Amino acid sequence: MNNGLLERAVASALKIRENAYAPFSGFKVGAALITGSGEIFNGVNVENSSFGATVCAERNAIFSAVTAGKKNFDTIVIASNLDGKAVYPCGICCQVMADFNPDMRIVLVNSETGVIEQDCTLKEIFPQNFEFKGGR
Repeated sequence: MNNGLLERAVASALKIRENAYAPFSGFKVGAALITGSGEIFNGVNVENSSFGATVCAERNAIFSAVTAGKKNFDTIVIASNLDGKAVYPCGICCQVMADFNPDMRIVLVNSETGVIEQDCTLKEIFPQNFEFKGGR
């Protein structure tokens, strides 16, 4: 992947983060998912008063891409800030990402500074994903 595409995705995640709906926690997250063909799909976290219905930015980006017929994902950029640091994706999001690409690149951006704090793979942060062995 070229650096220009990653830079666009970082800028996109930082900008889209402002659209997050986080009235309870105030914790806004923006995500920019890069497909294998270089398209970018965005997502934000959307909180709900029944908390369990809350959806993370990462899953919103993935679901948006799947809705558009895309299923080949390369990288996800996550823009967040909690106590001065970028935040890793939750376990549910990691499992959803692993279902599409267990080797996905994860780029964590501090939304306060715009600085990339971590650039790793999903396998590094989620080495033992669940794999369904049944028929599809």
